[in-house]
Order: sequence, then C-alpha cells, then structure tokens
Amino acid sequence: MNKIFILLTSILCLFYLCNNASKNEIIIPDEAIRFRVVANSNTIYDQNIKIQLKNVIQNKIFEILNGSDNIEDSRKKIKDNIDEIDVLVKDTLNKLNYDKEYDINYGYNYFPEKEYKKIKYKEGKYESLVIKLGDGKGDNWWCVLFPPLCLVESEESDVSDAQYSIFIKEIIDRFISRK
Repeated sequence: MNKIFILLTSILCLFYLCNNASKNEIIIPDEAIRFRVVANSNTIYDQNIKIQLKNVIQNKIFEILNGSDNIEDSRKKIKDNIDEIDVLVKDTLNKLNYDKEYDINYGYNYFPEKEYKKIKYKEGKYESLVIKLGDGKGDNWWCVLFPPLCLVESEESDVSDAQYSIFIKEIIDRFISRK
C-alpha cells in the first residue's frame, strides 16, 4: 500500500511540475527534504568523486526511505540512519582513494537561487541532508528526497546545462526489477 501511495504522490508531483513549467517560478513545497552533494572543486577528478559518491548514497537513502509516506517518517528515518550514512560516505571515499575531509549536515542549509529553463528555485535555508567534500567549492548535485523528485545540477555558475533526472522513474524501475 505504501508503494502505491509513493507512486501516486510522485506522479501527482510530476504532473504539477509539468503543468506549471511555463510559469516563471516553481516553489518546492515547504514540506520537503532536499539532498545535496557538493564537490571539492570543478576538476574532472573531484566531479567524478562527487557523482560516484552521490550514486552510492542515493541508493542507500532510497533503501532507508523505502516505505516512507510522509515527511515526519522520512525525517525520522534520515536522523536514525545518519551514522550509517556517515560510515558509507567514509567507506566509499576510502575505496575511491579520496583523502580530503568531508562534512555531513542534516538540518536547515542554505541553497542559492537557481534558474533552469526560466524556472526559479528560490534561495533560502531548506531542510536538507548536505554532504560537502573538501572545500565544497565545486558544482553540486541536489534533489528533493521528500516528495521524491530529483534535479541534477551540472554547474553552479551556469545552470543552462542542468538536466532533470526523474527519481520517480528510478523508483518504478527498482519496483519492477524486484518482482
């Protein structure tokens, strides 16, 4: 039943975003939790580390949040598993021979204003899980964990190359592949 609820919620969110794409501004709901991985720099090496780490952590967070159908449950699951996420980040970076420091913060973190295809994402502090690698001066990847809809950010300074990644499709693909 929870899987059906998540699927329907995701479809409604996607429908809302598609129908409002022509407007100048989309407001991500106040009842949202974001996830962000910030690279140390924009070197190919640091960007590659960011993407590899993002893939591992996103998969783990998907497992952690599987079955969550409200923000309170999602929030609790993230908080209850923050140490496990930290260990996974450390292990992943060790396997990648990445020796820079990292920081994990779950709370209200600053997100700058972004514009993509004339859609503005307001700046501000948002409830989020943020992983900062090294100096955190590189481009970042971010998505909305709840409701589960993701945006891939390719450039901090030039978001014209940003690509949408539909987390809903990933959920459906995973759900189908488990059968």
